Amino acid sequence: MVLRAGVVLSFRIAAKVVPCYPWLPFHALECSIMSNPQISPRAWAMLIALAVIWAFSYLFMQWGVDELPVMTVVFGRVAFAALLLIFLVYATGQRLPTSVKVWAGLAAMAILNNVIPFGMIIGAQGIGVDSGLVSILVGLTPVFSVVLAHYLTQEESMTPARIGGCLLGLVGLAVLVGPAALEGLGDQMTGQIMAVAAALSYALAAIVGRRLLVALPPMTAATGQLVCSSLLILPWVLAIDQPWTYSPSLTAWAGILGVAIPCTAFAYILYFAALRSAGATNLMLVTLMVPIGAVIVGAMFLNEMVGWETVGGMALISLGLLLIDGRVFRLWKRGGATGSSGG
Repeated sequence: MVLRAGVVLSFRIAAKVVPCYPWLPFHALECSIMSNPQISPRAWAMLIALAVIWAFSYLFMQWGVDELPVMTVVFGRVAFAALLLIFLVYATGQRLPTSVKVWAGLAAMAILNNVIPFGMIIGAQGIGVDSGLVSILVGLTPVFSVVLAHYLTQEESMTPARIGGCLLGLVGLAVLVGPAALEGLGDQMTGQIMAVAAALSYALAAIVGRRLLVALPPMTAATGQLVCSSLLILPWVLAIDQPWTYSPSLTAWAGILGVAIPCTAFAYILYFAALRSAGATNLMLVTLMVPIGAVIVGAMFLNEMVGWETVGGMALISLGLLLIDGRVFRLWKRGGATGSSGG
């Protein structure tokens, strides 16, 4: 099924943030929701837009990897996006940073947000881990992010509401991808550890970006990260893939440009803007939202069937997001209190 592979491909660019303690009582979730500030409408708009854009990325990536090695497609993705953003940076009167310290932070983001997770996910699939299971394991990103943000930042605390919402979203992801994907859990441990390492790397990237790059304009930060990613991936492509030996069709080129321009160049501008506005933990909620977008894209453009398990998974993910936001829960509590006082 294209969706299962597509979810993994879309996860290669997305990813970040949140943990799990199922023994916490429900009243603790209620208290944390009531005290934890909700995500602003502007931040939600950016997260939804980012999820929609990244949902299309797997479709474009599939067109490319049908004819070219995966890392060649990945390089084309980041390199063409970097070239476009360099032009836009200077066309809008901005400048790339000159500080060695800033470029070190950008290189760290490139390694954590692109090079390591791409390599780990590709490696996991290469040694036979099912793509559905890989996507579920990468879905642990929010779990790692909540824990890391709690201990490595001062403004993003680990609350029961975030924990419960992320757990619910992770269960929804498992239902959406399909319970059969969990049958291989415990087999091929090396590959599964690699997938978990990708999730951890994505989570660390959000923390690093929040701490080191939040002062940069989003376009500048996106450009610097993609330039570093291109330079880091280039040796692999030249030494191993040797792309000059292939003759890609116009469809493959359309896929590379499609994933490079809207799904990488513009998406990473939005990524860094959302990181500044919503924070590392909330940004990583996009990893739970992308699969919903992937289902919609698959149904609209690939005529994929939407079954009850798909609807159930989307519902659980949506409930998890509502729990983390807390807005609906607050309105319900307020309405209940008004009703009881009025009666």
